[in-house]
Amino acid sequence: MMIEYHVIISHHLPYLVHELTQCFFPDCLMQKFIKTCKSNCLRKHSRNASTDEALESLSRMNGFGAKPTKYVLCTALSSCAKALNWRLGVQIHAYMIQSGHEDNLFLSSALVDFYAKCDAIVDARKVFSGMKKHDHVSWTSLIAGFSMNGRGRDALLLFKEMLGTEVKPNCFTFASVISACVGENGALELCSTLHAHVIKRGFYTSNFVVSSLVDCYANWEQIDDAILLFDETSKKDNIVYNSMISGYSKNLYSEDALKLFVEMRKKNLSPTDHTLSTILNACSSLAMLLQGRQVHSLAIKMGSQRNVFVASALIDMYSKGGDIDAAQWVLDQTSKKNSVLWTSMIMGYAQCGRGSEALELFDCLLSEQDFVPDRICFTAVLTACNHAGFLDKGEEYFNKMRTNYRLSPDIDQYACLLDLYGRNGNLRKARDLIEQMPCDPNYVIWSSFLSSCKIHGDVELGREAAEQLIKLEPCNAAPYLTLAHIYARKGLWNEVAQIRSLMQQRRIRKPAGWSSVAVDS
Repeated sequence: MMIEYHVIISHHLPYLVHELTQCFFPDCLMQKFIKTCKSNCLRKHSRNASTDEALESLSRMNGFGAKPTKYVLCTALSSCAKALNWRLGVQIHAYMIQSGHEDNLFLSSALVDFYAKCDAIVDARKVFSGMKKHDHVSWTSLIAGFSMNGRGRDALLLFKEMLGTEVKPNCFTFASVISACVGENGALELCSTLHAHVIKRGFYTSNFVVSSLVDCYANWEQIDDAILLFDETSKKDNIVYNSMISGYSKNLYSEDALKLFVEMRKKNLSPTDHTLSTILNACSSLAMLLQGRQVHSLAIKMGSQRNVFVASALIDMYSKGGDIDAAQWVLDQTSKKNSVLWTSMIMGYAQCGRGSEALELFDCLLSEQDFVPDRICFTAVLTACNHAGFLDKGEEYFNKMRTNYRLSPDIDQYACLLDLYGRNGNLRKARDLIEQMPCDPNYVIWSSFLSSCKIHGDVELGREAAEQLIKLEPCNAAPYLTLAHIYARKGLWNEVAQIRSLMQQRRIRKPAGWSSVAVDS
């Protein structure tokens, strides 16, 4: 009797086993058959990224008395890493120790990868340190783990340690190390050096490496280098396209990001959830509501609308486009709501001039035990107070942020409260707030204060704000012109003439204004 196990679906296996037992199969053959079927089902599900089915197949094996092999355990750990299933991954680790597999090189490397992807970088390091031998997988997994957890310096030091061993880095190692350069200060030069090594070792054709290089150059505002690298890549896949689109967006080249996204879709390449959220943000910044709706349709077709960052970008896009009802619909359709989505909705109400509804939503959320607002959420709340002119409420939430939630305000929250004071004519309070700031006020702070002085015609404070702005950006014409406007409103024409003379001496000119208009083609 010949049985082809590759056609068996995992949830049909119990019925088949029952039928075979009626045929008087020897126990040893039966167990071998079950083990083979379950192992193949597990590998099939893992290859197809069906992590839930793969892990379910593993849990059923014990029910049939079939012990998983080291290959099955390796596949299961890979599925746990994809699904971020910490609980089952730890159980597999315990089983490995119990069954004597903890010294297996491949399983230990898979464990390092699992812990790293689950943000358990300390455990990943412990497993790595306990390994008798390391291969490029274990080295790369730990380097990537450090990089993903914002520990770029540790990733770079580990890479340096790896270079002193017999294990040679591969393209995935270089991709992880280059990614570690993104968040490290002064790492642009190192990125260029790694780029040279990539070319020397022949890894420049790897799209993983190209993608990491594009990300790194774009992050350091070297967008021309990123574009050149992208154009030189002959076989571009969705990974490279996603990185270049993200790079354009980071550097505020929203139109170029949209054009590249259209090109990507024409080549039938699938965008990631991150790319969809990036494109939605580009549509939002360009006020392209129609194109944003089209991206929304694509997200629904791909099943990406459930992703919290895609949903957040949709809410932001509809809010800035003035369609707050559509933004509310997106929120209602999202089953798992978190602080990111609630913050986006509060900011949406604020941007649409519905400050009362924004504050009502926030107060309702505060009554729920599991909601803890962060600084970004308070920025949205203070923005709502600012747009609605709720000075008392704004001061209340600003103080509540510090006392009730022990959050130290950063520059964004100070800017909101400063603008709120300025709009209400409390310029002295605004000036005192600048003095209280724990950090040096930046250009945005002084510019906001100068605008308030212009609105209320305060010459003394306006002059001080303009002087601070000129110190920060001597060649920017804006503070000169704003101060001249304040002088003109008060009839101080000699001071106006002095400002214009100073601009001529320093060869400072007002740049020509421009605007973009969408025209039907």
